[in-house]
Amino acid sequence: MKFTRTTSKPCSASRRSAGFTLAEVLAALAFMVIVIPVVVQGIQLSSRAGQVGVRKAAAARIGDRVVNELHVTGELLNGSRNGIIREGGLEYEWRMDSQSWLEADLDMVTVSVAFAVQGETYDVRLTTLVDPNSTAITSSSTLNETSQ
Repeated sequence: MKFTRTTSKPCSASRRSAGFTLAEVLAALAFMVIVIPVVVQGIQLSSRAGQVGVRKAAAARIGDRVVNELHVTGELLNGSRNGIIREGGLEYEWRMDSQSWLEADLDMVTVSVAFAVQGETYDVRLTTLVDPNSTAITSSSTLNETSQ
């Protein structure tokens, strides 16, 4: 049994396998044209979601602080109030409304805190029930989130 050994390939075969063909390069470019915008959009959405989450938490904290301050100063049931609070270099616009609650002799107080993220306005609302004959808040606050 005799084995033969080849030492090299012909020159024409080695040149053909040295790089990519034009069709392969064009297919890779077409794939990148489709994939890159989708990836960039995903990064933008995740960035916005993170910012909205952080600012919603801050807005809920601000709304709770506004309710407590108005309650302590005795202005909680005195019609509508509004204002702007700056926290961390950002502005949060709040508005408080008070109206009679239909179920009992209570007033429903709603504080709405609005803020902007990447050109979109978002709103966090906190609602509580207050006994107008007493200075104590009769129930815990509930959190409603909306996007405008």
